[in-house]
Amino acid sequence: MAGTTPQPTSRTRSWWGWGWTDAHPDDAECAAMGALLPGTLSRPLPVPHVGELGIARPAAEPPRSLAHLVSADPGDRAAHAMGKAYRDVVRALRGRPGRIPDLVARPTDDRGVADLLDWAGERQVAVVPYGGGSSVSGGVEYRGDAHGAVMSLDLTAMGRVLEVDTEGRAARIQAGTLGPSLEDQLRPHGLTLRHFPQSFEFSTLGGWLATRAGGHYATGRTHIDDFVQSLRVVTPAGTSSSWRLPASGAGPSPDRLFLGSEGALGVITEAWVRLQERPRHKTSAAVAFTDFQDALRAVRALAQSDLSPANCRLLDSGEAALSGAAHDGSSVLVLGFESADEPVTGRLERAVALARSHGGRYGGADGSGGREESPDGDAAVSAWRSAFLRMPYLRDGLARMGAVAETFETAATWDRIPALIDEVRREVGEAALKATGHPATVNCRLTHVYPDGAAPYFTVLAAGRAGDELAVWDDLKAVASEVLHRHRATITHHHAVGRDHRPGYDRQRPEPFALALRAAKGALDPRGILNPGVLVD
Repeated sequence: MAGTTPQPTSRTRSWWGWGWTDAHPDDAECAAMGALLPGTLSRPLPVPHVGELGIARPAAEPPRSLAHLVSADPGDRAAHAMGKAYRDVVRALRGRPGRIPDLVARPTDDRGVADLLDWAGERQVAVVPYGGGSSVSGGVEYRGDAHGAVMSLDLTAMGRVLEVDTEGRAARIQAGTLGPSLEDQLRPHGLTLRHFPQSFEFSTLGGWLATRAGGHYATGRTHIDDFVQSLRVVTPAGTSSSWRLPASGAGPSPDRLFLGSEGALGVITEAWVRLQERPRHKTSAAVAFTDFQDALRAVRALAQSDLSPANCRLLDSGEAALSGAAHDGSSVLVLGFESADEPVTGRLERAVALARSHGGRYGGADGSGGREESPDGDAAVSAWRSAFLRMPYLRDGLARMGAVAETFETAATWDRIPALIDEVRREVGEAALKATGHPATVNCRLTHVYPDGAAPYFTVLAAGRAGDELAVWDDLKAVASEVLHRHRATITHHHAVGRDHRPGYDRQRPEPFALALRAAKGALDPRGILNPGVLVD
């Protein structure tokens, strides 16, 4: 039995920036933020309008049999031209969004996807699969000029939970289902996917699968990979539909071929995914540390324990101040526990005791006592949560002030983590000072932790150069990528490769694997129309 499809919201998505148009900072708030960064503009750049882009007529026209699935509306096309990275926002603000797709297609079933791919292959039209459009690595745009026309393949018309197996706690869900709709359709069954990336409101199941997305939870099942039972994928060479199984040792996994393939090998149209009971018991707390190295050791001990916190985010002093979790120079560890069937207060108490044994102070970021039960509503936890959800909007506001405001993440083993964090902070900071003449802020938090390593997530706030902000960011990202490569840290932990991370990915993957991936691309997409430039050439 499936859930019912919720009614769409009446709010308007921003075509150029993050999220909802009514949630963006106004001019006064943008100016106030810019005043805190030296070297920014005196007034914010104007909000861009589609009508100012001079969008050309489409270079291709679909056949009559597919016309009902396709839009050539200029606003629709502009909204599908890019993702939501800092680079994308700045290009939109400067009126340089890049190659705007000629068409936006919205198939409603597998047959529609297959027919659109057949037509595109015959006409050599590039096809860029598109979910919620929240990519921050250049994964949903077309770059280059090898194709005469480009079509954005928007899957959001395929947004239903098709089946729910309550006994096996699994569901068959269409790939275009947005996060909130997915959870709304599962709620009547008392079940949840429990996968909540920061982009949850604006991303789809298919997007999560195609990018191997990481969720909010810091331990346990951190990536969407862990929830997959089977996938259905439409490729130009045919449809791949794997068996739904709890586990299998039958050779290389067909699902693993398409997880993280970013639409370069096929279009994921549906998946069977593992579900869980909705949690009923929750509690959280914040532990402050004077010394960041002590905090790292505490987090490693927690990750190697059997406590499995749902949230185990370590904010360095800069990140803690930025989010409002602390203002006294402390680093802050945000802990959270949840369960569907038993109270979790005892687990939280054990975690706090472990953190204290490594120098942590419990009872608020200022260390001023507090109840051992640490109820939900801890001020530092609430401040962090609010800042976490608001941050992408503030980033866009800073971009309007000509600032460089962006994030990047990685993962490495524990033996490399301390030096990696130190060198990224130092070398990116030095590069920013050299590029802009102004000091930059480079903060770090750990978003996911494992027994053998962690995922550092960096925030960079720096002055830009008016009209040349992208060159500044590209320089800083190149410096950061070199540090990651030096420490054998991944080019991305959960933000996908896209086009922006492609140089780092090419260096990270073994050459025999690259050979096999190129062969798979040639076999499944012989005409080279699927998301050209992603993963392989």
